[in-house]
Amino acid sequence: MNLTGKQKRFLRSEAHHLTPIFQVGKGGLSDEMMKQIGEALEKRELLKVSLLQNTDEEVTEVAAAIEKTVGCDAIQIIGRVIVLFQPSTKEKYQRISSRLPRVKAN
Repeated sequence: MNLTGKQKRFLRSEAHHLTPIFQVGKGGLSDEMMKQIGEALEKRELLKVSLLQNTDEEVTEVAAAIEKTVGCDAIQIIGRVIVLFQPSTKEKYQRISSRLPRVKAN
C-alpha cells in the first residue's frame, strides 16, 4: 500500500498512545509470532512491536521481515519500537483505515 506523507503522519499520531503488544527477544522472530502479528493487525490495523535489549536482531531487519511476511507497512521506527499498519479486510474492524482516505494528500 502506498501511503502519502500526510497519511503516515496521521497513522503515527494515532499510534502515539499505543503500547507495544509484541516483544522480540533473544529467540528472534518465529513463524508463530508472524502469524500472531498478522492476526492482531487484522483486528487492530495499527500496532507496535518492541525489540528487547537481549535480542541480536536489528530493528530495520525485523521491520523488513515483518513487512515481507505479513504484508503490512512499517510506518515508523523509533529506537527499538516499530509501528505497523495494515488495513483490515473486515469492515467491522476498519476504524483507522476508514478515516485514512480523508487525509488529503495536498
